[in-house]
Amino acid sequence: MKVALVYTSTTPELIELVEQEVKSLLPKETELLSHQDPSILAEVREAGYVTAPPAGRLVGMYMKAVCDGADAILNICSSVGEVADAAQDIAKYTGVPIVRIDEDMCREAVRQGVRIGVMATLPTTLAPTKNTITRVAREMNKHVELVDALVDGAFGLDQEQFKELMTQYAGQIYDKVDVILFAQGSMAYCEEYIQQKYGKPVLSSPRFGAIALKEALVKKGLLL
Repeated sequence: MKVALVYTSTTPELIELVEQEVKSLLPKETELLSHQDPSILAEVREAGYVTAPPAGRLVGMYMKAVCDGADAILNICSSVGEVADAAQDIAKYTGVPIVRIDEDMCREAVRQGVRIGVMATLPTTLAPTKNTITRVAREMNKHVELVDALVDGAFGLDQEQFKELMTQYAGQIYDKVDVILFAQGSMAYCEEYIQQKYGKPVLSSPRFGAIALKEALVKKGLLL
């Protein structure tokens, strides 16, 4: 069995977090295909939204994964999650599901509270994540209130500096929300620390994405 992990950000922390979660749920013999193009996120950041060329390259990465024999695809980047949504028809046609890393996380946030804090280091990640939360809340027939926490100055920091900055920004919103959601998978290593410090549920996407990927493989009949 093969699964494709599609990245538009290739930080070592993110790759380690995602692979750790995926490997913990899938059989040891599962082959992980890593497809990476950091220029996609760079162009999205520069434009402020997902323009046609990076969207086209991302879809091309999905199709490369299909041609390489992937049984399922995990889309890692929340900034381009809506491209994964748009590709669902071709996923159904090819029989290779394209799973978003963040959608089930957004659903869980809606289950856990009405006031949801959304933390991100990029406006281009914050907006599509909020769109996804709003969409799944509507599907679940719930009304939610979103509280933004755009973490300025995060790029280039080491893990301890990043954790300190994340904790500072979480401290500005924790008393206004029921649950805190991390819009970027690379934030996941701060999850437990911030949850313990502020006593609020904190959700990050790698574990939810891994669970959703496994569920897609079960649905295909490849896993029990």
